[in-house]
Amino acid sequence: MEIAISAMLTIVGLAMLCFGGNWLVSGGVAIARKFRISNLVIGMTIVAYGTSTPELAASVAAAGEHSAIILGNIVGSNIANVGMVIGVAAILIPLAVNKSVLRKEIPIMLGVSVLLVLISIDGELSQYDGILLLAGLGVFGYYTFKDAMKQRSENKEELQQNTNNVYLKSAGLIGIGIALLYVGAILTVDNAVILAKEFGLSETIIGLTVIAIGTSLPELITSIIAIKKGHGDIGVGNIIGSNIYNILMIMGVGAALGGVVVGTDVYVDYTIMIIFSLSLLLALKSGIISRSVGVCLTIGYVAYLVATFFK
Repeated sequence: MEIAISAMLTIVGLAMLCFGGNWLVSGGVAIARKFRISNLVIGMTIVAYGTSTPELAASVAAAGEHSAIILGNIVGSNIANVGMVIGVAAILIPLAVNKSVLRKEIPIMLGVSVLLVLISIDGELSQYDGILLLAGLGVFGYYTFKDAMKQRSENKEELQQNTNNVYLKSAGLIGIGIALLYVGAILTVDNAVILAKEFGLSETIIGLTVIAIGTSLPELITSIIAIKKGHGDIGVGNIIGSNIYNILMIMGVGAALGGVVVGTDVYVDYTIMIIFSLSLLLALKSGIISRSVGVCLTIGYVAYLVATFFK
């Protein structure tokens, strides 16, 4: 009976993710147009923050006694975001991306990934490391804000009429979308964990796979919806922004709350996370992530899941 209820609640959570992702994208696009900011920046900020709320919730809940889940969740989510989300999205529709992403945002994503590896060398992510990551979040936030203001000053298009109504409606859609993503992800993850435990999966594997995939579902749904609406830059920006926030914000909060122990086996996952990020950098050299690249990313992610289950 418990398994049946968990399965039903998982389905309800997935439905909430779909509706939440749709409204978050709609509100984000409207805000971008109102403030004359590119969809890419909106994807890396409002949309990325919104779709990262499940990872934040899961990490705060796991802080302390289950801190190992935090690291597995973050690293697993970053791998899933590239391998599963970008892979599946590119299979559906080849992704055309602004080449500025190649010069700035992806190197930043790689840089924070390397930073995470470096501060893990001593075998733990201390509270001081958490503060360092949160300071990095502040620097990245300032950089993004300055970039957005530069775009705003360069774009001299007239604002839409009835901008107050546009603002209120967009803010409402974003708020409702984030709330649905948050609740939907909690329902999905919590009940997926129950189902996973019924099949005898360990806590570490649950963190790297079930929770990582579950908390990446908002990115997947939101990116696919954005791409189907013709906003591929929001879809890719969402993934890059989410991967940066996962390390700087979520890992920062998790470590600052009580520290995180780093096991030696996680370095394999660190390596895979960086390899996936590098593959995204190489794939974007042409400005398009093709279906063939999407297939390779997806196959690579499935292979990673299989290897993780048989560790």
